[in-house]
Amino acid sequence: MYDVYFYEAFEEEAAALRRLLPPRIDAGYTAATIQEAGHDDPPARLISVRTQSQLPLAWAPELAAILSRSTGYDHLAAYARAAEGGLALGYLPLYCHRAVAEQAMLLWMALLRRLPRQIRQFHQFHRDGLTGAECQGRVLAVVGVGNIGREVYKLGEALGMHVLGVDRDPRHVAVQYVSIDAALSQADVLVCAMDLNDSNDGYFDGARWRLAKPGCIFVNISRGELSPSAALVEALEAGRLGGVGLDVFNQESQLAVALRTGRPSADPEVLATLALASRDDCICTPHNAFNSAEALQRKSEHSVRQVVAFLDAGQFLWPAPVD
Repeated sequence: MYDVYFYEAFEEEAAALRRLLPPRIDAGYTAATIQEAGHDDPPARLISVRTQSQLPLAWAPELAAILSRSTGYDHLAAYARAAEGGLALGYLPLYCHRAVAEQAMLLWMALLRRLPRQIRQFHQFHRDGLTGAECQGRVLAVVGVGNIGREVYKLGEALGMHVLGVDRDPRHVAVQYVSIDAALSQADVLVCAMDLNDSNDGYFDGARWRLAKPGCIFVNISRGELSPSAALVEALEAGRLGGVGLDVFNQESQLAVALRTGRPSADPEVLATLALASRDDCICTPHNAFNSAEALQRKSEHSVRQVVAFLDAGQFLWPAPVD
């Protein structure tokens, strides 16, 4: 058995982890999710995942700990409830907030300037239907003003936007907080940066989009479960939304496996996401907002610190707050 086994470790991340882990630690790696790897039993008492692996409940008695290499920990909380405790759970709270915020900005600016259509129309070199919009003077609403949301807020201010924040805990004195209804009615751009929990699954549903300012650009860099794809398709077709940028997806584990393997999925949300990805007014990226060189280095360093701490002392430096 390995000391630790890393699932969902893409090439650059695996290389960084190998470089940073002490030689005394025997580690295994795969880019696959648990369900893609086909492991019947856990290959280590300590396993590390991201967000697309489906954690087998049958593994719980054989595991000592799970480290999620992500800032979100809703999947760990769900597993802990199902397994009825007994596992150490760790996460990485502060490695990628700037990288994710910049991806959100990249998506909304590309949608405001109709970049997908610009790229397509280059081949005919014509500009019909390409007139976009500038950021300055427009209203940006950030829903969830935590570590990532606060960075999004600051980027919006730097671009000359009028920025609003929506959060249950209005802890930042420099943030102008409003209700979600007020944000929806005013926002030219709305960024979802909320944590996922039991109370907000499906938060941006059809009823909520009916309150949106017509033509609003929506970007989600948080969790796909917060914005069901079928509701986004409906809002785009009805003209309530002017564009959608997604780095996270509802039913993401099924979507990712279907796209990587080429095996079709009949899941309605997967099909709705694929419909979104085919549109000029939507940009989908493969849950990659965290993936800057700087964040990758921090992520790998923090992951190694977590692994070493657990193997040496039996506890994580940053335990996931799942209680």
